[in-house]
Amino acid sequence: MAIRGKGRKVREEEDESKIYKSVKEWTNWSLKKGKVMVHFGLIPLIIYIGMNSEPKPSLSQLLSPF
Repeated sequence: MAIRGKGRKVREEEDESKIYKSVKEWTNWSLKKGKVMVHFGLIPLIIYIGMNSEPKPSLSQLLSPF
């Protein structure tokens, strides 16, 4: 009995597995980067929007929870 190469179905499954892993890695990478951007961008955005609103609050009013 001769050993043959991998069948078409097995190669397709391996390709799908590689694509799945690639998509999973890129998704995780983008979520991590997005988390950092939101973390460092949210507070300055709130301050910027607050300073451009009417009536203009003081900086301490923007940063305090009350």
